[in-house]
Amino acid sequence: MTTALRTDRYELTMVEAALRSGRANRQCVFEVFGRRLPGERRYGVLAGTGRVLDAIVAFRFGGPELDWLADERVVDDATLAYLADYRFTGTVEGYREGEVYFSHSPVLTVRGTFAEAVMLETVVLSILNYDTAVATAAARMVAAAEGRPIAEMGSRRANESAAVAAARAAYIAGFSATSNLEAGRQWGVPTMGTAAHSFTLLHDSEEEAFRAQVASLGPDTTLLVDTYDLRTGVETAVRVAGPSLGAVRLDSGDLPSLVRDVRAQLDALGAVTTRITVTSDLDEYAIAALRGAPVDSYGVGTSVVTGSGSPAAGFVYKLVARRDNNNDSGSGSGSGSEGWMPVAKLSPGKASPGGAKRAERVIRDGVAVAERIIVVDDRNDDHDGDSDSDSDSDGEPDRDVRSLTVALMTDGNPDPRWLGPEGVRAAREHRAAAVAELPGAALRLSRGEPALPTLTA
Repeated sequence: MTTALRTDRYELTMVEAALRSGRANRQCVFEVFGRRLPGERRYGVLAGTGRVLDAIVAFRFGGPELDWLADERVVDDATLAYLADYRFTGTVEGYREGEVYFSHSPVLTVRGTFAEAVMLETVVLSILNYDTAVATAAARMVAAAEGRPIAEMGSRRANESAAVAAARAAYIAGFSATSNLEAGRQWGVPTMGTAAHSFTLLHDSEEEAFRAQVASLGPDTTLLVDTYDLRTGVETAVRVAGPSLGAVRLDSGDLPSLVRDVRAQLDALGAVTTRITVTSDLDEYAIAALRGAPVDSYGVGTSVVTGSGSPAAGFVYKLVARRDNNNDSGSGSGSGSEGWMPVAKLSPGKASPGGAKRAERVIRDGVAVAERIIVVDDRNDDHDGDSDSDSDSDGEPDRDVRSLTVALMTDGNPDPRWLGPEGVRAAREHRAAAVAELPGAALRLSRGEPALPTLTA
């Protein structure tokens, strides 16, 4: 399905005006970054990169799209002719999906002509801002759970497309499974789920409902025990399924005290291996409050799909450099001897450094200590992600430097390593390694400054 109209009208009107001014084919560099972390959090987790690459490939104008643009007189005939042949032929580089990022981290860089790159702004930001908000919130919940598994259960609290994206992003951030079947089919996210309160209410008794579920799913299933009286529900669950009952789920009440009571009751009934999973509007703070309780797993819905109070990552897509020449013909990544001219807006509160950039992380004794952003000019135009830096801002030798900028798309063709279920698994593994590098203070749930300083070289 084409993504071409998942954009704002002014992207196309800018293309029309640039075609008229003769600057549409000027080579440009656009950069995605956030001026600050959402919710004054200490780090962010980038998600959505693989979906962005898919969206760029699918950004094509077919007959129905062109006919609608013509009927609505969005752009003139010359622009319609340009759009009819549109295909992004530039390059995309940036942070790997699953990478942690900080203020002003250049998480995505798009190189191409102005016309072909500017049109991608809205679709790129709509994906990265949402997916990253979910992944960042989910990563905080994973840290709060301290190794206990968490399932994503928020499909009914988001629109149908966002629900799939949220499940994907939460899995990258460390969630163990999702209730959303489309996320399982499309992205390879493990799925889970058993029964809701309605299943118990359907039957003439709680015992009848439990027997039906055990008969269908086996004694290792999870029985929801708080539809009526909790203590009776636990006793009935063990009597029906036996002491090898897989798990019970609690979805209401004062969870810290109830969990302890249920654990004691299960042990007294001989169900010492039966796990306890809790749901009930959890967020990272509620999960942290349960650290001392005998909880085995969590299910999170509304909070994770809404970014736990920060529903967008705050990314922007800005032109940061253009070719300093009068010969603006051509397309693609734009080779040539002309230099690059850094450009940047100077608006109060929204100023940012111009110039194409790459990034690296400074690590000492296995712990990340800084994010370093290097502005690339025409004398150092090696935007391939290699780092030749060997000293920090204080002039002391670095013990280790990890390059953060990688090639994602070349000449309009995405690197297959970042796509599909395989790309999701790779992003999940990379997220675990990147978070493991962070200093312990990064895992605090309180508001604060970014865990790493951002240095500009």
